[in-house]
Amino acid sequence: MAPERNSNVVSIAHLRQSCRNCSLRDLCLPLGLDSDDMQKLESILHTRGPIRAGEHLFREGDTFHALYAVKSGALKTYTIDNGGREHVLGFHIAGELTGLDGIHSGRNRCNAVALQSTSVCSLPFARLEQVIHEVPGLQAQVLRIMSRELSNSAQLATDHSAEERLAGFLLGLSRRYSRRGLSATVISLPMPRRDIASHLRLATETVSRLFARFQEEGMLAVRRREVEILDLAALERLGASFDLDGDDDRRRNPQLR
Repeated sequence: MAPERNSNVVSIAHLRQSCRNCSLRDLCLPLGLDSDDMQKLESILHTRGPIRAGEHLFREGDTFHALYAVKSGALKTYTIDNGGREHVLGFHIAGELTGLDGIHSGRNRCNAVALQSTSVCSLPFARLEQVIHEVPGLQAQVLRIMSRELSNSAQLATDHSAEERLAGFLLGLSRRYSRRGLSATVISLPMPRRDIASHLRLATETVSRLFARFQEEGMLAVRRREVEILDLAALERLGASFDLDGDDDRRRNPQLR
């Protein structure tokens, strides 16, 4: 993909510096890469942003060009069915990759929209394929992320109660934020209740009612879009079987025990 000619694109020299020092480097593609391999990856990267809340990174049907790693902010991926109904596929926060669904068909299979001011690292896929052949660890990381995406999709199709779904969703967010060095118990939700409901295959009213119930039972303190987990053990007992995160961080992270 040709470099974008606007002020949102930074120089390669700046990218190398920011990528090497980025606190997210072990969460997205550079996981475990040595200095030489990192340099090969950095040579194809460019940054896009800020993408304002409500603006799209890509739309369903667009020609697939690149994968995107979120640097800051948050994205929502979704589809629109023939009846005009929106179905939320997932949420992508800093350090996470999106755009994988376009690899097979050569076209994006969903829409990606910014939930808040967001910046991303763009990895042009034609060039990424070349680098993958030279950096075996990079291929393994892409496959790992694709496997996690498939696992999450399978979980959403399972027969879990509404309580289990919301509790599992909050546990997953807790773990994801913790890996970024943020609080595991105070979570800022970038998405509205209706998006959570759509993602979990629930009614918006059900999600709102469950937030209120979890608060009444002492598991959460809810202040608009800020959620504080007060009783992590109780939330884990309720939501452990509905795991949209896929990593058992409880053994590695004392905050989650």
